[in-house]
Amino acid sequence: MSMLHTESVDRLLSLTSPAADPVVEAMEKRAETEGFPTVGNEVGSTLRLFARLESATSVFEFGSGFGYSAYWLAPVVGSDGTIVLTEVDEDELELAREYFERGGYDDRAVFELGDALDVVERYDGPFDMVLLDHENDRYVDAFEAVREKVRPGGLIVADNVLHTAEMDPAELERRLTDDAVAEPGSSADELGTYFEHVRDDPDFETTVLPVGEGLFASVRVTNR
Repeated sequence: MSMLHTESVDRLLSLTSPAADPVVEAMEKRAETEGFPTVGNEVGSTLRLFARLESATSVFEFGSGFGYSAYWLAPVVGSDGTIVLTEVDEDELELAREYFERGGYDDRAVFELGDALDVVERYDGPFDMVLLDHENDRYVDAFEAVREKVRPGGLIVADNVLHTAEMDPAELERRLTDDAVAEPGSSADELGTYFEHVRDDPDFETTVLPVGEGLFASVRVTNR
């Protein structure tokens, strides 16, 4: 169960998720067996909805693991679209490739081995959608690396922002509202810094979604 809402809400969300995909189910089984963290069905379906609303055809992901979140977007971007997956673990990236091939979506995926912050320098954009799902302390750097590469009206989504193994939402709230001193390098400190950074950026409008472990969704506005 997500720590951000009740079991009843969890069940309702599962009832409204898109139809089951055997490849997604295989990924989820692997994640459960190996204890590998994924965004989960709830966030996956939310990301897919974002992509549909954006009519996204160009997506860049910071930190892809074995491709779970990127796979949710594959049906939306279409055969003429592109999803750039980045991963420092070669074995994980090869698994992502295999899952995309099984689903018939390898025609729209680019698999980049290496640090996402290095990889993104080779891309000019424009991106319709960018996903941040790597180390929390590098979210600000990632945002700055892509802010000018996201098209007006495009979206930057950061995952794992409200609840982590090291932080619950109350810690982040205190960091943001009570001028509480968070331990330097803690999740509350890193995510508080990121949220303040995107909240104060005049070119983006950011909102918080309590799905999964929490999302910050930042839209590049066109009317400022």
